[in-house]
Amino acid sequence: MAEELQIRPGDFVVYPTHGVGRVVGVEEQTIAGHELQLFVISFDRDRMTLRVPTAKAGASGLRRLSTRKVMDSALTTLKGRARVKRTMWSRRAQEYEAKINSGDPVSIAEVVRDLHRNVGQPDQSFSERQIYEAALDRLACELAAVEKIDKDRAAEKLEEMLTAA
Repeated sequence: MAEELQIRPGDFVVYPTHGVGRVVGVEEQTIAGHELQLFVISFDRDRMTLRVPTAKAGASGLRRLSTRKVMDSALTTLKGRARVKRTMWSRRAQEYEAKINSGDPVSIAEVVRDLHRNVGQPDQSFSERQIYEAALDRLACELAAVEKIDKDRAAEKLEEMLTAA
């Protein structure tokens, strides 16, 4: 699987539930009597290290950074018109969380677009704001890694696109 994903130490990867991390290395460990080869992924922002079995990397959703084309598609989604369903907030919140945890930049961009509030619009609830910020943060991290800029600059770029739309 490591060959399929072509992940090497030093590469940036996306783990769906945690966002962008850097592969620190590949190590062998004996777990429950089985020899396993593991990717060691560091998430500096969360000060967390994750070990993912190389054989299960694809099934777990681990992937390389998005291509420029996929990121451009996500940015185009941001410029679109917000589509807010008229269902109960709890159900929409679950859908938004699922989109964020999918790790797909276009889905995450949909959440950011749908929850963004312009000046003059009613304020968001606390949970709406939390989901919006989580989605914006996840998208900014991947955009920063793809464009090789810092996360704050990527977040500013996303905010500019949202206010221009």
